[in-house]
Amino acid sequence: MEDNSDNRKEEIFSRKIRAGKKRTYFIDVRPTRKNDYYITITESKRKLGEDQKLIKHKIFLYKEDFNKFQEGLNDAVDYVKNELLPDFDFEKFDRKEATTSEENASESSEESDEWGLSEDTGNYDDKSFETSEFGISSDVDPESENSSSGSTS
Repeated sequence: MEDNSDNRKEEIFSRKIRAGKKRTYFIDVRPTRKNDYYITITESKRKLGEDQKLIKHKIFLYKEDFNKFQEGLNDAVDYVKNELLPDFDFEKFDRKEATTSEENASESSEESDEWGLSEDTGNYDDKSFETSEFGISSDVDPESENSSSGSTS
């Protein structure tokens, strides 16, 4: 039996997506105890002010929902790009990010330390986190969430 005193699951894959100066998204693949996998999508947003909070929202995505989630997300993005904003240049953000990424490399490292983020994977140092402006704390065990949805592994 392995010692999991940290009570967190090790990431198998992790991607950090910077979205402006205040928001960062983290996409992590984690294993379950039953040798299965799930994805966590976390939005981390800095709330500037006197207290400078870091507000985090987290989604647990299980394998039985991968295709439906991906299809729904693709449909929504395609609809906005093709129907609502067909003349908008979405690639300008990619070009801007490429030119400023080198400038922000050292700033990003300092910011990660300041906000309690691990530099290499973008994961949080604390075990629980604030999930909304209302101070709801989340210490969710994703396997218990999964087992209540009626799936079997």
